[in-house]
Amino acid sequence: MTMTLTPVLSRIWDQPQSWTLPVYERNEGYQGLRAALQKAPGDVTQMVKDSELRGRGGAGFATGMKWGFIPQGGDKPVYLVVNADESEPGTCKDIPLMMANPHELLEGIVIASYAIRASHAFISVRGEVVHVLRRLQAAVAEAYEAGYAGKDILGSGFDLEIIVHAGAGAYICGEETALLDSLEGRRGQPRLRPPFPAIAGLYASPTVINNVESIASVPSILRHGADWFRAMGTDARDDVADKDKPRFRSKGMTLFSLSGHVNRPGQYEAPMGITLRELLDLSGGVRTGHQLKFWTPGGSSTPILTAEHLDVPMSYEGIVGAGSMLGTKALQIFDETTCVVRAVLRWTEFYAHESCGKCTPCREGTFWLVQILRRLEQGQGDTEDFEKLEDICDTILGRSFCALGDGATSPITSSLEYFKDEYLAHFEHGGCPFDPAAATLFQPSAAQGAGGRTR
Repeated sequence: MTMTLTPVLSRIWDQPQSWTLPVYERNEGYQGLRAALQKAPGDVTQMVKDSELRGRGGAGFATGMKWGFIPQGGDKPVYLVVNADESEPGTCKDIPLMMANPHELLEGIVIASYAIRASHAFISVRGEVVHVLRRLQAAVAEAYEAGYAGKDILGSGFDLEIIVHAGAGAYICGEETALLDSLEGRRGQPRLRPPFPAIAGLYASPTVINNVESIASVPSILRHGADWFRAMGTDARDDVADKDKPRFRSKGMTLFSLSGHVNRPGQYEAPMGITLRELLDLSGGVRTGHQLKFWTPGGSSTPILTAEHLDVPMSYEGIVGAGSMLGTKALQIFDETTCVVRAVLRWTEFYAHESCGKCTPCREGTFWLVQILRRLEQGQGDTEDFEKLEDICDTILGRSFCALGDGATSPITSSLEYFKDEYLAHFEHGGCPFDPAAATLFQPSAAQGAGGRTR
């Protein structure tokens, strides 16, 4: 499979005033909606199932299957909620999408709402990104005026109200049940499940919650068909003799966000399964004169990987097989000038600050992780701190209400796996060995290899 860029979501980003309705309509805009309204709602859901679209917000759950969980025929209304509360460090794909082409998202919202028979849809956006809120609100107004939203959409008899909601700016509201609490006017905190949102979500009614990119991918499926979408991405490995090997099935195109020490950072839309080596070739490589040291495949809450993972397929199963998670496909690139301990400390400080405090393992655990990492980074710790870090991470992992606690442990445990010698070097130097003021700078030992893992 030849890996090239596949501009679908980003196809009109470089056109003047790409965010306006006339430009979108000239580029197949709302043709997917017209096709959807000619089908029964259940057939639209089945088409999304057949495409094998998986959630682009992190977990990678099958989008059509999630829609299919919604009970129909009850006395409660059905809601669609779009999670646009993008705030993971390093993640920057949904905001550019909403800024450059908000109508792609709105068309997907109307199609999804029709499929699940929802009459109200909510877009929950971080309150800090006022420019995004204004652009979304203007696009919604255009959609209402053109008959793509509101009453009797395109003469089909289907009604849909779209509400743009500004959140109060808490990272925890990126967690879907905390997002529901925020929408209901309460402090954003994760809910204990069951019941799941598909049964008792917003206002205790059946609710589908999807990421921005997931919903924005739907119009192209209706325009071009499930087979077209499924032709991109990685293939299933049903014929593999070794059944313990992962089966790769990550379909379609997606947005990869490259940031950090790379020559041309930005959004790169490519088929699922592309490798970091290929993405670096497309983006001009690691900054001139330097080499890759470590990187995150899905934002700061995913275990870090190293140069030895350059050829791992960027698919859900491929990255899991390498010991990490694809997450939001936020590729943060770090070269050899970066102190791993300092980077991990900064990430952990963020998670400690953003913990909602509802559950003890996360609230207390992240606090103590920061204290230990600060000592280690300043060269004041000792080798017993490694055991303490691992013990606290083990106590947090899988014991929190939501994934924030698990995410906080990922960079710590993975950095200890690959760069333990660098932690030890802080003791020897009495501080960070990457400080230019230090007498000597830390150099990985030959035993660590290119990726820094002690073998």
